[in-house]
Amino acid sequence: MLHVPVHLPAVRTISVGHSLTWLVRGWRDMLRAGWISYAHGVALALGGFAIAAVAHQRFWLLAGALSGFMVIAPVLATSLYALSRALERKEMADLGVVLKTWLNWQDSHINKWGNDYWCMFQFGMLLALAATGWVLTSAALITLLAPAPIEGPMDFVTHVVLAKNGWLFELWLAAGGVMAAPMFASSAIAMPLLLDRRVSLKQAVLTSWLAVLANPVAMGLWAAVIMFLTLLGLGTFLLGLVVVIPLLGHASWHAYRDLVDASSLLLRESGVTAQKER
Repeated sequence: MLHVPVHLPAVRTISVGHSLTWLVRGWRDMLRAGWISYAHGVALALGGFAIAAVAHQRFWLLAGALSGFMVIAPVLATSLYALSRALERKEMADLGVVLKTWLNWQDSHINKWGNDYWCMFQFGMLLALAATGWVLTSAALITLLAPAPIEGPMDFVTHVVLAKNGWLFELWLAAGGVMAAPMFASSAIAMPLLLDRRVSLKQAVLTSWLAVLANPVAMGLWAAVIMFLTLLGLGTFLLGLVVVIPLLGHASWHAYRDLVDASSLLLRESGVTAQKER
């Protein structure tokens, strides 16, 4: 079988502190978009509350479920990328952009069964499978290795985090890190790229990996910022997610724009190359 090389866009090298610039730009976009931006944070916070309501007496499951919920956040934030793109283009960033993103973002496609049409759905399913795998792994580690049943947050703190004997908490963190690292590398800029350009899932994921490998320190810092803000949102009884989710979503769009030169790729909605790229 003839091997056809995959065309990947050029990846830029950025400074170490670039993630702070993305947060500033994301904050500005969040303020400019207004209520429609915050609505995304409210929706994800409500999703977190639903998970907590179901598993509040099963913290061995809740710990993995909430962290797994964050794995699929890049997909759930897709319309936040679209809002930032609209603001960048000096277009209206309103409910219409969100509805178009989720309901008819590929109207220009004639072939609705092609791989290109379903690439974002495919990536969402892959992230959902990864999140499910982490939930099962987390639940298995805690239920099988914890010295006592883990039913509430204090049980988790006492018997897992502060346990005097054993390395369960360290093992739990290590397992999470092993699973989170490749997922971050695969999704760092993949979803904004899939939204913006007509690329395959393979192109988007490989480009995301290239961006991370080309900027390991800067992207490592960005991953730490995402983790810190996410933990802050979770630690405020999920209320902080109302601000954290839109902030990180808008900032991720600017990360994509700074990391990838996509000028050679076809625009997603029109199928033509951009006439003007920064």
